[in-house]
Amino acid sequence: MQEIDLQDVKRRYQIIGQSEALDRALAIALRVAPTDLSVLVTGESGVGKEFFPKIIHDFSARKHSKKYVAINCGAIPEGTIESELFGHEKGAFTGATDARKGYFEEANGGTIFLDEVGELPLSTQVKLLRVLQSGEFVRVGSATVQKTDVRVVAATNNNLQEAIEKGRFREDLYYRLNTVPIYVPALRERKEDIPLLFRKFALDVASQYMPPIRLTDDARQMLQNYYWRGNIRQLKNVTEQISALEHNREITPEVLSRYLNPTPNSAKPMMYQSAGGSDDFSERELLYKVLFDMRNDINDLKRMIGELMHGSYPSATHTQPMSHDVRGLLPSPAIVEHVEEYAESEEVEELPHKELTKADMQREQILRALRNNNGRRREAAKELFISERTLYRRINELGITEEDI
Repeated sequence: MQEIDLQDVKRRYQIIGQSEALDRALAIALRVAPTDLSVLVTGESGVGKEFFPKIIHDFSARKHSKKYVAINCGAIPEGTIESELFGHEKGAFTGATDARKGYFEEANGGTIFLDEVGELPLSTQVKLLRVLQSGEFVRVGSATVQKTDVRVVAATNNNLQEAIEKGRFREDLYYRLNTVPIYVPALRERKEDIPLLFRKFALDVASQYMPPIRLTDDARQMLQNYYWRGNIRQLKNVTEQISALEHNREITPEVLSRYLNPTPNSAKPMMYQSAGGSDDFSERELLYKVLFDMRNDINDLKRMIGELMHGSYPSATHTQPMSHDVRGLLPSPAIVEHVEEYAESEEVEELPHKELTKADMQREQILRALRNNNGRRREAAKELFISERTLYRRINELGITEEDI
């Protein structure tokens, strides 16, 4: 097989980066492309997983069919996803006024990319497994078995092993999809590529509107040490914001810090820490935020009670003496003393990790995102870097209601 130059591939698909982890992922994609093996691309949201199935198709014999179909499984409603994938007959359900082909029928002879495959319902997973095993499928509302010849490449940012343990994903389907795994590294795992990507995005904006921004050495170091939970998508967003809003084209750490989300318990941007996995970091970060908010709430309550007790709480009539009726509504001195003691106690400073479960932290994180976006779930899902369907499922699992928001 002729050796393919990775740099040529990067130029063709406008992939920026020189990290070893990125090169390894690309090399695997090119190596497996001439085969018909199923491939599972994994990695966090925003790392660029969508490039890999296209590369695999373009460097395979199937490229001549020009049939490449990309499907976002998380964006299709559960009630219609089987019709979208496998087609349906006329009258199969309300609104099915005509028979139509599904994606697997349309992509016959080519490649089908199933993005967010972890969002597929279990009933659909069974039918997908059948296609992978035998190439057979049945349209919705039909009893006729049809054949298709497709190469399947799937991608997910979910932990499918965990989904299998929870009964949300079939283990046999996982092994069928995961014949060849490709892991796309997170941006914080390829720190040397961050300045290159920043410069590329800055030049893209500058070519249309203004002179490009540039980083000082300290700002460049700060950019590389940032955690980048949203990965390349987040970096692009930050670069475009700075390019549009800053008059001074030289970006210092002070300027950059205004565009990076701070840690919950400090005014400094959230920096990457190498110890522990991303799940551990997310849980620890959220735990600190819950504790920090709790401490602030207690301190605010203590200050408010103190001001009310001394008649100094700001109001429209704060210069007037407090009436006995109002004083009668205040907590007793014993309660005030208890709040003050608790606010200063070690329980607030060092609450054990086990006091908050993973479900508690997920619930708090989701509620905060929903409140930040006035209950709009699509925007909240974007803030959390998960699909809207995943957000809906977690809301149901955690028992979150409209009253909670």
